[in-house]
Amino acid sequence: MKRDILKHELVPDHEILAETELKKIFKDADFTQEQLPKIKIDDPVVKEIDAKVGDVLQITRKSSTAGTFVTYRIVDG
Repeated sequence: MKRDILKHELVPDHEILAETELKKIFKDADFTQEQLPKIKIDDPVVKEIDAKVGDVLQITRKSSTAGTFVTYRIVDG
């Protein structure tokens, strides 16, 4: 029986961002998407959501101190 890793309580929400979302988010940023921290193509969540090299993921974690914490990663081979 295959388990859905995306439903595990320790796995934060991962979402592949569309080009329009990326433009809005990084419009005023003082860094490029290529400078984002990397997440490997063979990461189990990357495989599960069918992300491709170059995709930018928005990762949303629940935090007891910060409430919600959003971070971004670029998929790397």
